[in-house]
Amino acid sequence: MEWPSLLLGTILLRPYVFVFLAFYLTIAILNMGLIRTIIFTLLAYSIAFLSEYSSTRIGFPYGFYEYIETTRGQELWISNVPFMDSLSYSFLAYVAYTMALFLWSPIKINRWDIRLEENKHVRKSLRVVFSGAVFFMLMDVVIDPVAFQGDRWFLGKIYTYKEQGEYFKIPLTNFFGWLLVGTCIIYSFTRLDGYLNKIFPYKEQIFPAQALLGPILYFGVLLFNLAVTFYIGEWALGACSLSLTSMLLWLLYQKIRHPEKFSL
Repeated sequence: MEWPSLLLGTILLRPYVFVFLAFYLTIAILNMGLIRTIIFTLLAYSIAFLSEYSSTRIGFPYGFYEYIETTRGQELWISNVPFMDSLSYSFLAYVAYTMALFLWSPIKINRWDIRLEENKHVRKSLRVVFSGAVFFMLMDVVIDPVAFQGDRWFLGKIYTYKEQGEYFKIPLTNFFGWLLVGTCIIYSFTRLDGYLNKIFPYKEQIFPAQALLGPILYFGVLLFNLAVTFYIGEWALGACSLSLTSMLLWLLYQKIRHPEKFSL
């Protein structure tokens, strides 16, 4: 099958991934311009693919797992990894990064018109990098257990772990891997961003409630997976995921109510 047909099949098999991807591209371009968005996407995809390629062979960093090749020939695969899987890391990493920026940046608030104040020190700080990596990993705490049961909803059974894990069949090493990969993606981009400022200076486009767009997409992804979790009747998992999502919402609420407590 030729590449155009495989790309079309990739979209048709995973339409919700490309809905999230479209929102991500729109928000990222508004926030940091087209060039930085392309670079972030390619960087995140490359690191994600290498991490998945490595883990499916030597078990690092997520632990041993493998993709089930039932869709090979229907969608695009790169080696033994579905293209869409590594691609999804780009928007997951970006919205996690925006969550960290929202948490630690100075903000201007006028009712629901909430905007970040530009602060280069904050953007490249290690606190933002590691907070973003934690937000990235926490997304997978919600996503991976329900994705692992894809045969019970329209995702389909796409991968399997070598050994049954401790958290709703997901090994704890998987979450370590997400933390490490999230750190690599966000750290690499924040270091590269300083260099890009010299070559491709970009003035951020200002519009109402701009600071909320990335976090809204972050919670949109979580709520989608929560809905699927309850749809397939995983009530214990749903309760855990709902508790985590509620705590993250509470954290953002506290930032809005008391922004002075969250500053570098």
